[in-house]
Amino acid sequence: MKKQEKNIAFKPNHELARSRTEKVETVYFHFENEKEIKEIGKNKKYFVRTYGCQANLRDSETLVGILKDIGYTPAEDIADADLVVLNTCAVRENAEKKVFGEIGLLKDQFKNKPNFILGICGCMVQQESVVQKIMQKFRHVNFVIGTHNLYDLPYVIDETIKTKQQVVRVYSKVGEIIEDLPTERSSKIKAWVNITYGCDKFCTYCIVPYARGKMRSRNKEDILKEVSELKNQGYKEVTLLGQNVNSYGTDLQNNYYFADLLEDVCKLGIPRVRFVTSNPWNFDLKIIDLYKKYDNLMPYFHLPIQSGNENVLKKMNRAMKIEDYLKLIKYIKTNLKNYSISTDLIVGFPNETKEEFEDTLKLYKEVEYDNAYTFIFSKRTGTAAASFLDEISQEEKKQRLYQLNALVQEYAKKNNEKLVGRTLEVLVEGNSKTNKSVLFGYSREWKVVNFKGTAKEGDIVKVKISSASRFNLFGVQEENN
Repeated sequence: MKKQEKNIAFKPNHELARSRTEKVETVYFHFENEKEIKEIGKNKKYFVRTYGCQANLRDSETLVGILKDIGYTPAEDIADADLVVLNTCAVRENAEKKVFGEIGLLKDQFKNKPNFILGICGCMVQQESVVQKIMQKFRHVNFVIGTHNLYDLPYVIDETIKTKQQVVRVYSKVGEIIEDLPTERSSKIKAWVNITYGCDKFCTYCIVPYARGKMRSRNKEDILKEVSELKNQGYKEVTLLGQNVNSYGTDLQNNYYFADLLEDVCKLGIPRVRFVTSNPWNFDLKIIDLYKKYDNLMPYFHLPIQSGNENVLKKMNRAMKIEDYLKLIKYIKTNLKNYSISTDLIVGFPNETKEEFEDTLKLYKEVEYDNAYTFIFSKRTGTAAASFLDEISQEEKKQRLYQLNALVQEYAKKNNEKLVGRTLEVLVEGNSKTNKSVLFGYSREWKVVNFKGTAKEGDIVKVKISSASRFNLFGVQEENN
């Protein structure tokens, strides 16, 4: 399969991105059997660095799969690589600064390796301003590809080598669903499984709809086939992945939606099933009812609200009333005995008042979240909120974030301490990174558990919790495991 060049822009275009009308197609991938392409990486090493969310992590597994398929082998260190690919994130300005810093540092690698290749891909390069900056100021970047055409990687590398020119292939389009791409999973026990791509919501602060394309659902047959294969390979956990998994199937017009898919995945019998991210505005309560039927459905809910004030939510183009959000939380707490809930929160949205911010603190105290991912509003060029009047000082925004994070830490520790004395089921991931004498893994509720025991990676064991910190639990493996 080669890149399709007809009627496609080779640099990102926000206007085209917003006016997407093309029909979504499912394409079953295969490399054209060209010996020259299949041996591009022979005797060469690659290094892929990933920034951002789970979707980027999953994309990097595809990038690595493709690179291995064309002969590359992994480099232990970035300095040893003949090819470096930076898979980037566009959600926050800080992420972009890190990438540009890395691009600058990698210029030295060309001095030692005249045939060194540097490529940039991911969400960041779906922004027009970023691509222009790379083309004008970072001429040592050899190629740029976007989120819609990772499969172009072998051909772009080939073109880079042959032409010695900077190659830019970033498409502004709906985006296809590409099945059967090569994949090198980063774990042997846990796997990400995409069920949707892209987003149609256009929250005013968010660049993702421009970077990832139209919301599009994979066919259920392809998803269930992937999960079945993972189970047969010995995987213990899958996480169904989408910008908003609750929207699964709304574009397929076959009356088969996320709750239906989730049940069918659970029926396959893989030991653990999770899902992220779940926009609370269209959360189907049938999902909660599934927990009474399937023990392999893990009781962790990530429900991003972004603000506790409805006026701010309207400015964000977030279709959610706080009253309805609290009803969802209450339904979870009423129907499930064990669970954990996390959220995303933005402070300092343009002209957010002190009282509006305090509504966020009030909501946090009412829900008593287990954790939250908190951010200062980051202006993203091309989004509606980038043009909003904003008279809040950066210092005030930092103070609000500090105040919110203090609350996050308080409730994280309080909720963890409630688990002391209990026995939790833990999927073992190996030795702790900070203490090799103990093991670590995740409980059903997505709690990090460090413990002493004899289990092996991939085992699911019972651990008696003896103590807790803000973000970790500590315990001992029970002898009857």
